[in-house]
Amino acid sequence: MKFQSTRSASEPLGFREAFASGLAPDGGLYVPESLPQMPDTLLNGDPQSYSTLAFKFLKFFDTDHTPDELKALVNRSYTGNFDDSATAPLRQLTDDLFVLELFHGPTLAFKDFGLQLVGNLFEDQIRRSGNPINVLGATSGDTGSAAIHGLANKEGVNVFILYPKGRISPLQERQMTCTEAANIFPIPIEGSFDDAQLIVKDLFSDLKFKAEVGLSAINSINLARVLAQAIYYFHAWSQLPTAARENNPAFVVPTGNFGNILAGWLAGKMGLPADRFVIATNRNNILYRLFTTGVYESGEVHASLAPSMDIQVASNFERFLFYHLNGDGNQVSKFMQKIGGDSKLTIPDFDADVFSASYSSDEDIIALIRQTHKKFDYIVDPHTACAFKDLDRSRSNIVLSTAHPAKFPDTIENAIGVHPTHPSLEKLKSRTPVTYQQTAHANSIRDFILANRA
Repeated sequence: MKFQSTRSASEPLGFREAFASGLAPDGGLYVPESLPQMPDTLLNGDPQSYSTLAFKFLKFFDTDHTPDELKALVNRSYTGNFDDSATAPLRQLTDDLFVLELFHGPTLAFKDFGLQLVGNLFEDQIRRSGNPINVLGATSGDTGSAAIHGLANKEGVNVFILYPKGRISPLQERQMTCTEAANIFPIPIEGSFDDAQLIVKDLFSDLKFKAEVGLSAINSINLARVLAQAIYYFHAWSQLPTAARENNPAFVVPTGNFGNILAGWLAGKMGLPADRFVIATNRNNILYRLFTTGVYESGEVHASLAPSMDIQVASNFERFLFYHLNGDGNQVSKFMQKIGGDSKLTIPDFDADVFSASYSSDEDIIALIRQTHKKFDYIVDPHTACAFKDLDRSRSNIVLSTAHPAKFPDTIENAIGVHPTHPSLEKLKSRTPVTYQQTAHANSIRDFILANRA
């Protein structure tokens, strides 16, 4: 299979090349040239392991590796790295309410599902080419730690992660800064996640620099991230009781950057029998405003109790826009230039029938954590809590969790008087954080990477 840019000015690439490139030379994001229909075996039939299902899905897209090579990559990514035998178990709260637990990976967040695979793909890339790479990413909390865990101490790769100083939880920060790995460079910057992401995109647009240092992406601009996330939607469906399947289930997805819910929407285009995706976000509610008004207008980023969604520029919306505009790359390019210029943008013929949206204030988040605990005897992290706002109980709902509540102990304790812990996080408290403070400017980060590249 080939992958094309959402802006259509770059040549289509195979899987390995598109993966290695991250951002396309024209500034667009790679998408499959066509979306295959998944076989019934992904949805029905005998129970299968997560790795088996992942292989069956990914073989449609990664036609560069042999089946045996791909199977080995998938097995390394998902076998033995998660603390639940189901990898992503579906927890039933009521007859028609379920939580897809995506926090059983090594960094206790849903980002592990994409970045365990990405880390192994990078290792494969280095082995094949013999060339070192330098991985650059921005994080609003969980992406950085998941990427770091997948690449710490691996030969031939250095990892540079930008994050907004003081705007992620202390334990999220410790997961990035207490690795004791010489190839990991956590970089706090003044500003928001959007400021960090803009620097990343600027550096990937510098094609000479990108080639010089072998720059690779771990953010969801990398197509492998989104494809990997689509897998757990099929996995959720395969665990769903028949009665719940027949009750027209909706997937309720906490999301700020639109990548997690885009993966589900793409799964729907590929045969997942779901026609409703609910966007759940926090006070930085650009996606709520977009899908309720059809207008895309970014504003100031506000710190919240759900910091991973403190975003006003939803990068993965570009991929959805490409499909919405029937693959017109020129139109996508024009729209994205306007969005980049802080313009108020009305999406033409915007049809949000498949999507609905809600948003939660910080006060709502505390109340939702409290209500969910009281009603279901279940503790959710602040991001997952947003998904319980205004649920449509006339149908089945599958809530996608985002992180283990122990990553946000102060918020949980404030809500319900319980201080959640996890052994992997407790170990970090005795370690000394290591960071590399830099100016929030592309030139500063470029110079730092040049001085510390692999």
